[in-house]
Amino acid sequence: MTTLDATRAELALVVLYLNKAEARDKICRAIQYGSKFLSNGQPGTAQNVDKSTSLARKVFRLFKFVNDLHGLISPVPQGTPLPLVLLGKSKNALLSTFLFLDQIVWLGRSGIYKNKERAELIGRVSLFCWMGSSVCTTLVEVGELGRLSASMKKLEKELKNSDKYKNDQYRAKLQKSNERSLALVKAAMDIVVAVGLLQLAPQKVTPRVTGALGFATSLISCYQLLPAPAKSKVT
Repeated sequence: MTTLDATRAELALVVLYLNKAEARDKICRAIQYGSKFLSNGQPGTAQNVDKSTSLARKVFRLFKFVNDLHGLISPVPQGTPLPLVLLGKSKNALLSTFLFLDQIVWLGRSGIYKNKERAELIGRVSLFCWMGSSVCTTLVEVGELGRLSASMKKLEKELKNSDKYKNDQYRAKLQKSNERSLALVKAAMDIVVAVGLLQLAPQKVTPRVTGALGFATSLISCYQLLPAPAKSKVT
């Protein structure tokens, strides 16, 4: 493969990535929270970028609540413990509510919905829903990591006389564990971001802290949306 062919292939992957609405939203989210970190809540160019990007992102999320509404009514994998099922469904319900209410917030900030006080109240309610969904996600990931850990230990005992890292099943579980650990970190950080946006602890969770954590979780989201690496074929 020539250098030009390799460049074309890499650019094709970039185009494929940027064609995802979710990926563009997360890139805008990184810009939004990066600007919040730089502004630290003070008027200026960075705060203007923060506010304008926040409003622009809401367009990406129009009707996105349908995704979690579908997840809410979809069946769960067999063998999932009831507490994890309830937490997962609660997460879907809260996130769907957040995304639905966020549309009303967009209508208010764009001037279509004239009742500003009600729009602000709806905005706070939506953020509480998002914080609740992040709490549910955190608990789900903790529970699923516990189940994965127990499953991996059982598999390790079965593979005690061989190299476990050469076992496809073990490697798949290890990869899943890493993915869930990253999702756990992201969800836990998003709870603090929500606390910052709601100003529940303004002395500790300042706009700069909110911006830093929001920027970090945005980068994690961008990473999670990367296409899976192609498996190398053994010849």
